Amino acid sequence: MFSIVDIETTGQSAQNGKITEIAIYIHNGTEVVDSFVSLINPECHIPYFITKLTGIDNQMVAHAPRFYEVAKKVVELTQGTTFVAHNVSFDYRFIQQEYHRLGYEYKRKTMCTVKLSRKYLPGHASYSLGKLCDDLEIRIDGRHRASGDALATVRLFEIILNKHIRPSVNGNTIQPKLF
Repeated sequence: MFSIVDIETTGQSAQNGKITEIAIYIHNGTEVVDSFVSLINPECHIPYFITKLTGIDNQMVAHAPRFYEVAKKVVELTQGTTFVAHNVSFDYRFIQQEYHRLGYEYKRKTMCTVKLSRKYLPGHASYSLGKLCDDLEIRIDGRHRASGDALATVRLFEIILNKHIRPSVNGNTIQPKLF
């Protein structure tokens, strides 16, 4: 089981920034079987350049749940899954930091679709989500929004999985470990 995650934040630093939106799609290796998407009130000001990039402004998140209000749902949904994201260290670090502020240690196995794409989809000029999706004709509904980017990552992950599955000698398909 995989939890394919994307977040939007108030900045680049997990230490100083906060999450403004989260999307999680639970994938069983074949299809999405559950999901959770929510704006998050970061309890701080969202810088103008972030609003310009994501479209998420202070007014949009004013009545959204705070991270601690969705923390239990995120833990339960991702429990027993591998945490997958495009540039996984960014998303994972932010989520870990949010839990750290709550006095909880959040740990999951991680998998990065940037690294997987470089390995299983070689030859692209860029492995940024937007450029890779353009090359692979993956439509992103809502670029720089958690749900749009997470769903594009789901599709990219499925392409990688399909490239990775190889027929076995006896005609059955096998899927060796990705790493």
